[in-house]
Amino acid sequence: MKKPKEDAIAMNLSGADEHTIQYYNEEYDAIIQVAFAENPMVTTEAKKKGRPKKGKVLALIERLQKYKGEVCHFLKDFQIDFDNNQAERNLRMIKTKTKVSGCFRTEEGIRDYLAVMSYIGTAKKHGKNAVEAIKNAFMGRPELIFE
Repeated sequence: MKKPKEDAIAMNLSGADEHTIQYYNEEYDAIIQVAFAENPMVTTEAKKKGRPKKGKVLALIERLQKYKGEVCHFLKDFQIDFDNNQAERNLRMIKTKTKVSGCFRTEEGIRDYLAVMSYIGTAKKHGKNAVEAIKNAFMGRPELIFE
C-alpha cells in the first residue's frame, strides 16, 4: 500500500482511487484470514474461569482486523503518514534534551519546551522556516505558518 501511495503522490493526487482501495482491502482481509489460520486459539485442558488467553500474536491479529480502517486510512488520505516515525523522532528529542541539560526543572518548563518544539515542527511540515515562524509568533502572527 505504501508504494501505490508514493506513486499517486508523485502524480499530485490527494488519495488513492477506489479500485486501488478495493484491491488492498481485499488483500488485507485475505492476509488477516491467513494469519488466523496459522495462529489458531490455543486450547488448554485446565478448567479456569474467565476467557482463555489468546496470546500476543492472536491479540495483534484481532486488533489489526478490528482497526483495519485506521490502519489503512493513510491510503485514502495522503495527509496521513504511512508510519509514525515523526512522532517517535519528536519524543526522542525530549530524551536528548534531558540528557544534555540533565533534567527539566519544572513540569511547566517541559510544557513550554514541548509547545515551542511542536510549533517549530508544524512550521517545518508546512515548508516554513523555523526561525521565521518563531519571529512571527513573537510578533503576534503565529497563524502565518498555515498560509
